Amino acid sequence: MPKKSRAALWGAALFLLWNLLLLLLFLRSRPPANAGNAGLPAELIRLAQDAEAELERQKELLRQIHRLSGAWQRRRRLPTAPSPRLPPPAVVAASPSAAEPVLPVLVLACDRSTVRRCLDKLLRYRPSAQRFPVIVSQDCGHAETARVIASYGDAVAHIRQPDLSDIPVPPEHRKFQGYYKIARHYRWALGQVFRAFRYRAAIVVEDDLEVAPDFFEYFQALFPLLQADRSLWCVSAWNDNGKEQMVDAAQAELLYRTDFFPGLGWLLLAELWDELEPKWPKAFWDDWMRQPEQRRGRSCVRPEVSRTMTFGRKGVSHGQFFDQYLKFIKLNDRFVPFTQLDLSYLKKDEYERSFLPRVYSAPEVRVEELQGNRRRDLGAVRLQYRGRDAFKAFAKALGLMDDLKSGVPRAGYRGIVSFVYRGRRVYLAPPQDWTGYDPTWS
Repeated sequence: MPKKSRAALWGAALFLLWNLLLLLLFLRSRPPANAGNAGLPAELIRLAQDAEAELERQKELLRQIHRLSGAWQRRRRLPTAPSPRLPPPAVVAASPSAAEPVLPVLVLACDRSTVRRCLDKLLRYRPSAQRFPVIVSQDCGHAETARVIASYGDAVAHIRQPDLSDIPVPPEHRKFQGYYKIARHYRWALGQVFRAFRYRAAIVVEDDLEVAPDFFEYFQALFPLLQADRSLWCVSAWNDNGKEQMVDAAQAELLYRTDFFPGLGWLLLAELWDELEPKWPKAFWDDWMRQPEQRRGRSCVRPEVSRTMTFGRKGVSHGQFFDQYLKFIKLNDRFVPFTQLDLSYLKKDEYERSFLPRVYSAPEVRVEELQGNRRRDLGAVRLQYRGRDAFKAFAKALGLMDDLKSGVPRAGYRGIVSFVYRGRRVYLAPPQDWTGYDPTWS
């Protein structure tokens, strides 16, 4: 018998013996009853019964000690399971469920203290801090901007890009130093989100963007589609041709596929970062994303009415496009319950079965007829272009952005750009036998 078991039994026996001795002393010291000798036999019988009951209680106590000792010995012989190791909090938070995915918002900031406008709207419209944590990554080391970010306390996470040094650039790119620093910052910040914090997806915005009331609803609804449809590689909140007079604000729920990477508020998966990080460019990251080698035939989703707008004229681009296009972009102001809508029409096969016939069944018109507001009875119409120069001429004449990136027009899908002109839907489209983009078009 093990030593601890024997010790327990000896302890129980001594405990029982001690109680019996106390009982005998009690009996001997008890005074005789006042009723005299006549009551003595009855008193002795009662005391004997009390002693017997006490003895039974002590025996039961001893049996309990035996049972507990045996159970303890059996438990000692069983193998002990190791204690579970909980993952760090960031990993737990980064594990999106199918019902409520965790989609962090990564805000890239530098030296604009007006980041407050961006953060105020994000926090105002955010439905859940747990499902949409806001991470502000700051480059540049600008003290005033850092104070603004810090003023939000625990409402946002503030991380700082550690390398603020100048980047060696070719002499002809000296004026583009800022673009090199932006690319470096993007790489570091996305690395933090996907490597350090281990999130599975992220919404990326810059510090000069203001978001719409349904910004979070939009991305939450489209996240499952992005996961399921491998022909998609991003979801964007931006319509490059989203000037107020060129969109149908009454159809704020309308969404499109686009071959052009829009940026300006976009959702990507960690799997895409796994693909892009090893070859991330030193500068001009957004145009690099638009190259065929990165796009690989994939598309993004974009809205009819933008869910972001930019207020940042100041920046490395020195206001390029801002005064002509960007400041006129219509920001959606009506909440659309996207999570309650059927968005399966955006899957590639379904989209092409409906979108392409709609485009090519629309009556063809000339640009002069559009500009003269003629043939209004036709409803939606198609303006056909053949070649790069024709596209650029029509786009410029109608107020569209006319630049091409690797042959892809802004907001275009299979070369088709959908927009509103003087109150009616217009499709600027190549011929129906279109076979692909020409990367030499720019």
